[in-house]
Amino acid sequence: MKDELIKDVKARYREAFGTEPLLIFSPGRINIIGEHTDYNDGFVFPAAVDKGIAAAIQKSDTGVSTAHALDMDSTIEFQLDNLKPQAEGSWENYVLGVVAEIQNRNKVLGNFNIIFRGDIPSGAGMSSSAALENSVVFGLNELFDLGLSKLDMILISQKAEHNYVGVKCGIMDQYASMFGKKNHALLLDCRTVKSKAYEIDFKDHQLMLINTNVKHSLSDSAYNDRRSACESIAELLGVKALRDATLIDLETVKDKVTPANYQKALYVIQENNRAIMAAKALEDGDLDALGKLIYGSHDGLSKQYKVSCEELDFLVAQARMNKQVLGARMMGGGFGGCTINLIEKSATKAFAESVSEAYLKAFGKACSIYFIALSEGTHLVN
Repeated sequence: MKDELIKDVKARYREAFGTEPLLIFSPGRINIIGEHTDYNDGFVFPAAVDKGIAAAIQKSDTGVSTAHALDMDSTIEFQLDNLKPQAEGSWENYVLGVVAEIQNRNKVLGNFNIIFRGDIPSGAGMSSSAALENSVVFGLNELFDLGLSKLDMILISQKAEHNYVGVKCGIMDQYASMFGKKNHALLLDCRTVKSKAYEIDFKDHQLMLINTNVKHSLSDSAYNDRRSACESIAELLGVKALRDATLIDLETVKDKVTPANYQKALYVIQENNRAIMAAKALEDGDLDALGKLIYGSHDGLSKQYKVSCEELDFLVAQARMNKQVLGARMMGGGFGGCTINLIEKSATKAFAESVSEAYLKAFGKACSIYFIALSEGTHLVN
């Protein structure tokens, strides 16, 4: 599919502009464990996947820049010296935000044209937004020889999301998409923005994603609310971020915060520990331990952090009833999107059929099932 995407954007670019473009592939990501810990300076365990955004980009001599989203058949023209955010939820903000943040670093850009297309399922929680941001910054860095490091680039992508999209995201999505390594997951310390790569070999098990095909509307505001709650409790504890707090520390302020916010902070501290223990389980080849940690993550996300939803909880409950599934949890920001399941290879077909049937019966709509491979991060394509 990746090769088809690249071939398609290249052909469409030549057709539209009559020149040879630079070609970039920027992947989406999964996260094995460590959810909502990144903006708390904590640990996450993501990997780049073989679904992503293919972009064709080249300089323009027309006095304007254009961006064309093939999947939406939508085009925007803009002036580099007159950038402003578009309507909330617009794909254009991911592109314009990156351009604005590059210019905020006093880097000189010329006009350009970009055409892109993706195969990351919509609303799946696999970070199509980070893939798009990274494809734009990576392409512009190559095109205009900006001298940005990969770290510079992901910080630009993150700021674009903060300032143009309005989501105060952590660094995990951009990092995993940019620095991904084939057949590896990255235990990322979100404070130092450094990671350790772990080769992933689940032997007779594999990862399977199940998409609820729902996205409940409160996700962005709820995300920012939770970030704010975590920051206020860290401030109360006198620490830089919840990454620095222990369970004992949290007990000292229990009577000064709401029960709901106490549970949110408790979840973050516990999830940080789970991410570190998951790396150890992988090193030891202990998939049963990893599976238990993954289930524990979902319980915390659902009951303490409260970012799950009925559909996600249903899919995880279905997984728990199947002995061949070692672990399952919601993945991503929440309120919809996918569950990630660690399942015995021989059981995937039967489980896919049974869970699809049960989901359709329960909700009157279909779920979607994906299998992914762990891939390289954002890169130029020859």
